[in-house]
Amino acid sequence: MTLPGDVPDPKVESATAPQPRAPRQGRLAWLRARLTDLGPRILSSLILAGIAVSTLVTGGLPFAIAWLAATLAVYTEWQLLIGGQRFVPRLAIGAVTILIGAWLAYAAYPGFALLALVVGACVCAYTAERGRRGWSAAGVIYAGSLIVSVLTLRPSFPFGERAVGWLFAVVWGTDVVAYFAGRLIGGPRFAPQISPSKTWAGTLVGMVGGAALGSLFLAMAAYTSQVETPSPALVLFLLGLITSAVAQGGDLFESWTKRCFGAKDSSALIPGHGGIMDRVDGFIAAAAWVALLGTLHGLGFPSPAEGLFHWM
Repeated sequence: MTLPGDVPDPKVESATAPQPRAPRQGRLAWLRARLTDLGPRILSSLILAGIAVSTLVTGGLPFAIAWLAATLAVYTEWQLLIGGQRFVPRLAIGAVTILIGAWLAYAAYPGFALLALVVGACVCAYTAERGRRGWSAAGVIYAGSLIVSVLTLRPSFPFGERAVGWLFAVVWGTDVVAYFAGRLIGGPRFAPQISPSKTWAGTLVGMVGGAALGSLFLAMAAYTSQVETPSPALVLFLLGLITSAVAQGGDLFESWTKRCFGAKDSSALIPGHGGIMDRVDGFIAAAAWVALLGTLHGLGFPSPAEGLFHWM
């Protein structure tokens, strides 16, 4: 028989008793929820990375055609995103401008390629209706900078292939490390009004991870080719950090643009990623930054890629 005084107080007992750990199935469910889109992202990323790497190694016309197709896809998605009237004329003007810019960059005239983009952007703005002229012009510059940048870097002897490969390592490394760090670590949001899924942990760890993978790529490239990258390792790591930050800035810019027009993805072309623009947003910003830096610093060197890596 239990006396009334012997009956345990449930509040006291619950406070003093050790709390049970979450069931293993609950922890697995939490992890699966965090990584719910991982499968489609991995498959899509592997396919796109295979195309990018194979054309990088091949170089020449296959490389130019692959990136020209990506650039035209980005430009089409941009014009669809901003909407408005006169879509077909805007698309045609921008496409012709991008083709001219690509041809000039492929012929090693990056300055004239940029001039062509500016002129085409002005014509595209004139064609668009009021309220979308600036957005239409920005689409030509935004998409066109991708093809001009990669065609400025890749043919640059002797480090052109290495420069683009390093860009792949930094940008892709940043994306992958930031994705896992953001979902597994969590924490405060980086820019919740623009990109709700970004966290400070993912951003900062992604920067370090991207820079580290870029440095690892350069070390492997130097070992396999027996040609050293002409800069101290610390300088190259810092360059990777800056480039990673620029790539994440490009990702935020694209997210902000989509929010301006109430869109979640630029399109539904790639499972797990949205559109081509969603996939290369960070790469566009990083490639433009690297090509500009290499060109300006490389004025005293034979090529932009050498100017990029020559910091002795």
